[in-house]
Amino acid sequence: MPYVFTQEGVAMLSSVLNSERAILVNIQIMRVFVSLRRVAVTYVGLKRKIDEMEKKYNGQFVVVFEAIRKLLEPLPQPPKRRIGFHSD
Repeated sequence: MPYVFTQEGVAMLSSVLNSERAILVNIQIMRVFVSLRRVAVTYVGLKRKIDEMEKKYNGQFVVVFEAIRKLLEPLPQPPKRRIGFHSD
């Protein structure tokens, strides 16, 4: 996404900014990246547990598992716009 920093970008930015406030904000942003990584791992674990439960309960809760699968699907991403001059 063009409007966000990567974790590496934030680390590089910290080497340029030297104010106390910039350092504190940078630390908070890095903590957010760590939290997001934890959520991603938890999400994978949750998906695995749901798969195991679906096998265990076979056809008893088909509708429930279908609804859960729909909730776990990623949202569709809009098409990316091309940036710059194009002679198409």
